[in-house]
Amino acid sequence: MEVSNEKKKEIKTKAVPKILSNKKYLYLTEFFSGMSVMAVELGASRLLAPYFSSSQIVWTIIIGTIMIAMALSNIYGGKSADKNPNPDKLYGRILIAGVWIAAIPFIGKIAIAGISALLVVTVNTNFLIWAAFITCMVVFVYPLFLLGTVTPSLVKYTVDSLDDSGKTVGTLGAFNTIGSIIGTFVPTFISIPAVGTAVTFLIFAAILLILGIVYFISSKRGVVKTVSAAVMFAVCCVFSPSMGFAFWEKDLAYEGESVYNYLQVKDNERRTALSTNVLFGVQSVYMKSGGLTGMYYDYAMAAPVMADMGESADILILGMGTGTYAKQCMEYFDGVTAEGVEIDEKITELAHEYFELPSEVNVTTYDGRAFLNVCEKKYDVIMVDAYQDITIPFQMSSREFFAQVRAHLKEGGVMVVNMNMRSKDNDGINIRLADTIASEFSEIYTVDVSGSTNRELFASNDPRMIERFREKSAAIENEELRLLMNKIDNELSEYEAGDLVLTDDKAPVEILGMSVIDDLIQDELTYYKERFKEDGIRGIIGG
Repeated sequence: MEVSNEKKKEIKTKAVPKILSNKKYLYLTEFFSGMSVMAVELGASRLLAPYFSSSQIVWTIIIGTIMIAMALSNIYGGKSADKNPNPDKLYGRILIAGVWIAAIPFIGKIAIAGISALLVVTVNTNFLIWAAFITCMVVFVYPLFLLGTVTPSLVKYTVDSLDDSGKTVGTLGAFNTIGSIIGTFVPTFISIPAVGTAVTFLIFAAILLILGIVYFISSKRGVVKTVSAAVMFAVCCVFSPSMGFAFWEKDLAYEGESVYNYLQVKDNERRTALSTNVLFGVQSVYMKSGGLTGMYYDYAMAAPVMADMGESADILILGMGTGTYAKQCMEYFDGVTAEGVEIDEKITELAHEYFELPSEVNVTTYDGRAFLNVCEKKYDVIMVDAYQDITIPFQMSSREFFAQVRAHLKEGGVMVVNMNMRSKDNDGINIRLADTIASEFSEIYTVDVSGSTNRELFASNDPRMIERFREKSAAIENEELRLLMNKIDNELSEYEAGDLVLTDDKAPVEILGMSVIDDLIQDELTYYKERFKEDGIRGIIGG
């Protein structure tokens, strides 16, 4: 016997909990699910950045995998809503997504460590791409897949007739979009700077759990689901914030986050060091007994020796960090005034708290190129130290940028650039940077830093740069510095310029940097395989 439309409506009314007759609650569900998707996406970038960088490549992988999850979930959600339009299943999925998201700061970091350890001994090329992609698939795809089923399921409960179906679906879309907008801004500008990535995940997980719990309480069923979800969330609240990014490290002086970076300070009797990631070394260092650091900062001090400086000299550092280079130049050279540009204000705060940055060193919180746009002062030495792993700001690697640097140098001034990944390729990132610099400077010399992957490049339009360097080096009274300058003189190579010039329009620095990372991993592969055999995952991560 055929069931009438009235009878179908009666059956539907009895089957669906009363709370779902209130469209406002359905719109709130759509709003908060959209908000949570974007919050998790931004949280994913912050969770991955300390391990795999925050480059455009990593962002592409995050967005791509999330779009895969959303596409599949929309198909599944639509079919599921037609086949079995039971709202218990939808809000059950929301509970699961909430618990999973709450666990991400804890489980996700362990997964990243395990995946990285596995890939180091199995993959020879595109390590960061594979590691970031697999991590996204394992950690983030499933909860976002569950959230992606919300929209097609809610359509089933909100559309009463074809007469208003367009309006209803449009309203759902609007609530999802507005939620997504808020979910984009809140993590970046409010929650992550204020309470960190882990608590941000917990906040949005709690919102999803509240949605699900309210539904099940109002429908007077699903007690086991709600209690289980609440208990697991409570467990995540205890463990997720306590899991540091470098969870294998002990006795860190500081570990935290800023708007731009993950930040880690290590302190021992000999030195204090800042890292802005957990896999690619030290970004700034303070030697407590004074003297040279044994790092690229020492080599970069050849720039003031090369420059035509008088009794006083002005030095600008683009990418100030905690002020290592500024302090060294002021310690070893008389009459030097140093100032810096650092986009991350939190790093400057750490510089004063842990690295004894002198108060007379002025630091401007700004992007390096934007600073040059508004700065009228000229300098004897400009150091460009803004390149970190493959996260090379393209706007600070182009011909247009280096033209600005040249315009801010005094006559006889010298620019020094720290290129932190030596490339074997004839068309690699360092070759292209050098060619680009050579399009604006006539005198180009490079030297590789011993015991590291750094290369220092010195550039000037003064043909007497090297002659002056040798004359002034011989007159240096400090024996340690004089010996280092002699070593640099012996290892300096004049650069023969090519035509691989980067411009504002075309500067594929991250793709080029990825190639260098692959070369570095190849060189270290044998070592890490042995460490993996001896100590397992901890041996690889601990280096």
